[in-house]
Amino acid sequence: MQAATIAPPRLELRNICRQFGGRRVVDGVNLELQPGQVTCLLGPSGCGKSTTLRIAAGVDQQDSGDVLVDGTLISDATTHMPPELRGIGMMFQDFALFPHLSVLQNVAFGLKGAGKPGRAMQELRRVGLEHLASAYPHTLSGGEQQRVALARALAPNPRIMLMDEPFSGLDNRLRDGIRDETLTILKDEGAAVLLVTHEPEEAMRMADNIALMRDGRIVQQGAPYNIYNAPTDRQAAAFFSDINVIPGAVRNMQTETAFGHFLTPALADGTAVDIVIRPQHLKIDFDRSGKGPLPTPQDGVPACGHVQRARFLGGNSLVDLVMEHDGAVLRASIPGVFMPAAGTRLWLSLRRDRCFVFPRS
Repeated sequence: MQAATIAPPRLELRNICRQFGGRRVVDGVNLELQPGQVTCLLGPSGCGKSTTLRIAAGVDQQDSGDVLVDGTLISDATTHMPPELRGIGMMFQDFALFPHLSVLQNVAFGLKGAGKPGRAMQELRRVGLEHLASAYPHTLSGGEQQRVALARALAPNPRIMLMDEPFSGLDNRLRDGIRDETLTILKDEGAAVLLVTHEPEEAMRMADNIALMRDGRIVQQGAPYNIYNAPTDRQAAAFFSDINVIPGAVRNMQTETAFGHFLTPALADGTAVDIVIRPQHLKIDFDRSGKGPLPTPQDGVPACGHVQRARFLGGNSLVDLVMEHDGAVLRASIPGVFMPAAGTRLWLSLRRDRCFVFPRS
């Protein structure tokens, strides 16, 4: 019986490197995109993610490494297929609509053949804008312009869709709805999608796979749940949310803190470590005549602090506490309304299953 053939990735980047002015802005990037999946290239401004996208699109060329589409080499240090031959759709944060063309003409731009207007109108129906076919871009809202740009990018039936911060120009209330609509259309289309963003929430909301980028390198890849709950280092944890950091040092394969000891068998004695926990995983208890709750295996040993300030944010409350043992400020996020007065003495415990221990960099 003949073994089944495994299809190559729709888009593959192999060891891509690019430098400007002697500085390597993309440094050994490897990435695979599958049909029907959204991959988010996530990272802070200046980390190299937009340059990586431009190399995939063909508007920039790498110094070394390979770009392949469906297993076929389309670009390396010497070979370069032009962007218009790659079967790739592109969306940018400024939408790049032509102001002198109508909405229908914008969507039809780049299409070939006698059926251009019909194909363009079909895409406008998909995004719910057929009634604006004769309008011009300057008369549209930001959300409408974004949907026109999406229709134009999808009209040629691209195998791959590249998106560079396409929702950053929209206000927060509009953004969530437009993102969800866009994601539904892209999933229906079956294209392999690479979305560049610096917003962790956007990546978590849209991605099947996240590639976290820092200083030109991809430092961690995985499904949103895994990359959030198993960060590779302290910086990765901090990129997705606020964190509390409790310092310590390894001694006899464990690290002693005011919250009890943490097992660190893989680290040598004397190694400085950071114990990291997110604010929503701190547990607060009231002071009972100078006493707090009893230690438990799940929450460890409680430590005492005094409220510095408390703020209500709608769905949750943030409480900052100055710890008695070292004066450090730790932040807890409590569901609902919890507004203790400044100076209130409270006890904090750490959910042990939500703590990360990293060697201090």
